[in-house]
Amino acid sequence: MRPWPSGRVAFGGDYNPEQWPREVWLEDMELMRRAGVSFVTLGVFSWSWLEPAKGEYEFAWLDDVMGLLHENEIAVDLATATATPPPWLSAAHPELLPVDRQGHTLWPGSRQTWCPSSVTYRDYALALTTQLAQRYHDHPALAMWHVSNEYGCHNIPCYCDRCGAGFRRWLEQRYGSVDALNEAWGTAFWSQRYTAWDQVLPPRLTTTFANPTHELDYRRYQSDVLLDFFRAEKAVLTELSPGVPVTTNFMTLRHFDKLDYHQWAADQDVVSTDHYIVNTLQHPRAELAFSGDLTRGLAGGRPWLLMEHSTSAVNWQPVNPAKDPGQTLRDSLAHVARGADTVGFFQWRQSRSGSEKFHSALVPHAGADSARFREVCELGAVAARLGEVCGSRVEADVAILWDYQARWAASGPAMPSSLLDYAAVPHTLHRLLRERGITADVVHPSADLAGYRLVVVPTLYLVTDEDAGSIAAAAHAGAQVVVTFFSGISTQDDHVRLGGYPGAFRDLLGLRVEELFPLMPQAQVAVGDGWGTLWSEDVTAVDCEVLETYTSGPLAGRPAVTRRATGEGAAWYLSTLLDDEALGGLLDRVTAAAQVTAPAQVPSRVEVTRRSGQNGSWLFLVNDSGDPQQVAVTGYDLVSDGRVGPTVKLAPGAVAVVREE
Repeated sequence: MRPWPSGRVAFGGDYNPEQWPREVWLEDMELMRRAGVSFVTLGVFSWSWLEPAKGEYEFAWLDDVMGLLHENEIAVDLATATATPPPWLSAAHPELLPVDRQGHTLWPGSRQTWCPSSVTYRDYALALTTQLAQRYHDHPALAMWHVSNEYGCHNIPCYCDRCGAGFRRWLEQRYGSVDALNEAWGTAFWSQRYTAWDQVLPPRLTTTFANPTHELDYRRYQSDVLLDFFRAEKAVLTELSPGVPVTTNFMTLRHFDKLDYHQWAADQDVVSTDHYIVNTLQHPRAELAFSGDLTRGLAGGRPWLLMEHSTSAVNWQPVNPAKDPGQTLRDSLAHVARGADTVGFFQWRQSRSGSEKFHSALVPHAGADSARFREVCELGAVAARLGEVCGSRVEADVAILWDYQARWAASGPAMPSSLLDYAAVPHTLHRLLRERGITADVVHPSADLAGYRLVVVPTLYLVTDEDAGSIAAAAHAGAQVVVTFFSGISTQDDHVRLGGYPGAFRDLLGLRVEELFPLMPQAQVAVGDGWGTLWSEDVTAVDCEVLETYTSGPLAGRPAVTRRATGEGAAWYLSTLLDDEALGGLLDRVTAAAQVTAPAQVPSRVEVTRRSGQNGSWLFLVNDSGDPQQVAVTGYDLVSDGRVGPTVKLAPGAVAVVREE
């Protein structure tokens, strides 16, 4: 077994040699050496090439590729190839195809065309995984196993009868009895009371609003059934290929919410993720930073693996612009700044056919004689110099709480405002902290909060009693805790906590909300010298200090922002989404109270983070502006490969990684 590349940030990406004639493979090896590629992910969508007919395996071509990669000292992250069934399997077993909410079968012709509850599909997938593990477990190129690919990206939720049966089994295990299910789902409403398990169906298309807890539990089930599938494949690999780490690539992007990655993370030997810039977002670079901090939170603060991102354009947005010159390097190191020790891309060579033929790659259609490939080679050289950073951790005194199940519940049917996007508030707060040079870990509410000076609790609509108690304990122990509107509202069964909002946090905050006043589109309310959008609430201060009041609208004169001292810390409440200037001013007060500061003073639009370890510390500086910038720091810049100080000069869009003295 080849160890994962050490002494450098591992660099490479998806390699799909089956798309190309064999004479191209030797050229690939030469170009990989030139670019400094140290790993590839191999075989992700190769099932139809590995098993062209039931039980007939063809591994000769994969043997050859594995041998070439070993000869060129390139580590292999070998996929189980189970992400998409070959056409012969779908034709033989059309019952394994997924079904949408309207009852339509989703047919072959794309990818991930399989039902997550299909035992038939699982049996075939485990058979292939077994063959691969037996054949390659001691291959000298093998460094990691890669199970499936981007679970849940396209095939959940599935609403077929197999999923219905699996859902009922899952519910029996969760609740034990139909009576307990009825209590959890609140089925006394609208005559929804069940008297037998076989009456329970997936939440298919119905006449009007569905039962919210029914919807929530189905999302939990679909995440769990895929996790069980992953565990089954991992068990085969662990038995037949012991000692080789196993991962699957998450998708910690803002728009992806189909899986509860907090439940998946513990089963990963190393946490890996994919990330792509979404150009339709107002703040795409801030979203990139949030993704990295979330992935690091899933990894428990340990370094993680960026399995995929793009050298330039993608293929799946309405318009797919190319990246600016230098942006490939900048995006990659922005992920390393947030804790990635591996930088991977989709894919090595840009496809000449298929749905992703216009998705960029390390080797573009223009070939090696291109500006993009020269930038790729530059990145490979920088990745080699960054080896001393590997294993170090990102410093963060702030925690932002993020819960996929709270997100599912908050996006359920018949909520106070369909304009409320669970992700919007945490992303806004994270962005404003980032603009101040302050790094945050994005973690689950059940995480250990003891080491954080500031804990941010944004739109945590659903929260357990235990997690609410942990948040209150953090404030009592000395942290500054910031809770935003629409938090603490419901239990884990999505039952409203009675007695006044914000439910679970009412005593901690020393206030009570009798009624919610969500705002209409484009509506604003005046709050002090600023403005609130999206939301407002009728707050009564019971045992707290009123910092700002509403000065317009039906709530004029009522508290909008409050603070309550508790123990050694304090709990702050924000009942509306303030404009950036006003919210930034509030964060300045909170971070000052928490004694949280940036690792270095930087100009506007220069991102700064620090990674530290036993061998020192490194300051990452990313210039997101279009102007040259300077930062006061002395040390050795691993990007330019030279000493800097007493300042480092950053060209527009440039990056520096300074080993600090």
